[in-house]
Amino acid sequence: MGQKKVRTCRLNSGASLIDREEGDFSVRRQCELLGVTRSGLYYRPVGESEENLKLMRALDEQYTRTPYYGVRRMREYLRRQGWPVNEKRVRRLLRLMGLEAIYPKPKLSRPGEGHTIYPYLLRRLAIERLNQVWSADITFIRMARGWLYLVAVMDWFSRYVVSWRLSANLESEFCVEALGEALRWGQPEIFNTDQGSQFTCEAFTSRLKQQGIRISMDGRGRCLDNVFTERLWRSVKYEEVYLKDYQEFSDAQQGLGRYFRHYNRERPHQGLDYQTPAEVYGKAA
Repeated sequence: MGQKKVRTCRLNSGASLIDREEGDFSVRRQCELLGVTRSGLYYRPVGESEENLKLMRALDEQYTRTPYYGVRRMREYLRRQGWPVNEKRVRRLLRLMGLEAIYPKPKLSRPGEGHTIYPYLLRRLAIERLNQVWSADITFIRMARGWLYLVAVMDWFSRYVVSWRLSANLESEFCVEALGEALRWGQPEIFNTDQGSQFTCEAFTSRLKQQGIRISMDGRGRCLDNVFTERLWRSVKYEEVYLKDYQEFSDAQQGLGRYFRHYNRERPHQGLDYQTPAEVYGKAA
């Protein structure tokens, strides 16, 4: 079988090309054609205090190191660093960032009202082939002033990042866009996510069901259900985000685009016998 052509994610922000006067094409259609989320087009720095932004940076870095820390441990960590914070403040900032500890507790995920929750299908499942399992997850991306949210779709067998999107908010639109882009390149047998409202919404799940893809959702409090994506987030943050101070949405878009190209095509993985995800993704086709 011939080697499958490996696609890479869009690297440059097309926000500067958008005509907001809506001439021949609406802003929505222009965003679709250029791969730009509307939330990114209208991004403005989020209005938290300078102190809270520093706290959020510290929380993000500690969460990446110890994602099992709950509010009380995070509070103690910050106090040891000289921040006189209480639980209420730490809890609010963690919720704002979309971060929750990955130990078992009730109501870990918050699906939207009336959204269907699907069973977890990956327990004791051997990952043996390309496009057997894809997953999607969201992480917090800090900026010099404010923050963004990043979603990525990954093939578990090759660790290849099939698509990704940035957003200034946690509405479902950017996740649905990332899914649509991913499905233009291929189709998995099973698609795994957490139980968050972005992935349980009708726009997301109906797209999977229409194409006959089996839907799997993480069990509550199970830290290993999406382990490959958790490893991806550590790499993204330590190798890219923490080394940069993104000033604008376009800075983050371009920086992450360069990183994902490096991650897919140049960065060898020990778990892949020191091949790159793109090499495995191509060879397995």
